[in-house]
Amino acid sequence: MDVVCVLVTLLMLIINCALSLPSTITGLMYPNSPQVNWSTLFTVVVSLIYAVLEWGFAIMFLRNLRDPHFDELGTLFDGFRDFGRIFLTLFLQSIYTVLWALLLIIPGIVKSYSYAMTPYILYDDPKLQGNAAIELSMRMMRGHKLELFLLHLSFIGWFLLCILTLGIGFLWLTPYVHSTQAAFYEDVKEEYLNQMQEDIQSVNA
Repeated sequence: MDVVCVLVTLLMLIINCALSLPSTITGLMYPNSPQVNWSTLFTVVVSLIYAVLEWGFAIMFLRNLRDPHFDELGTLFDGFRDFGRIFLTLFLQSIYTVLWALLLIIPGIVKSYSYAMTPYILYDDPKLQGNAAIELSMRMMRGHKLELFLLHLSFIGWFLLCILTLGIGFLWLTPYVHSTQAAFYEDVKEEYLNQMQEDIQSVNA
């Protein structure tokens, strides 16, 4: 595993802790204070900003898969160069997932897998945003949701081992999971494009 990817994973953990620390302290010091409302608002804002960082984190592994010599650390912050488009799409993706989960847990999980390729699609097609990117992910994931679910289940053993290392193992497992999902996207994308090409040829035949 690339050492840089492990270090960036550690950086993401540090950033997450740093961003969540103020609201955590406020909640502990003033449990029944109106300041907690501001703390909650701050947490929501930070979560949305962190989601853009998470996007860059996911794309880092996609780019590493395609070109091992790129600047990984710079990619982590690429989402802020196109913040509006990335933020809007990820926000909609989260809202749709939550709404489905409010109906029943299972539909929420299924939909989350339908939307799973959205971050990569945003990177590959800078013109797509919002519902268009999400809908493309849904089309690409037809017939592949269970496949991705089983892929994620295959990491459970490693997850448990990482817990035994007091979480240190996650510095290696997290990059491995993201790299595997990036490779999954490449396979699904290739199959989708090939299917589109076959459909076009059949129409023109």
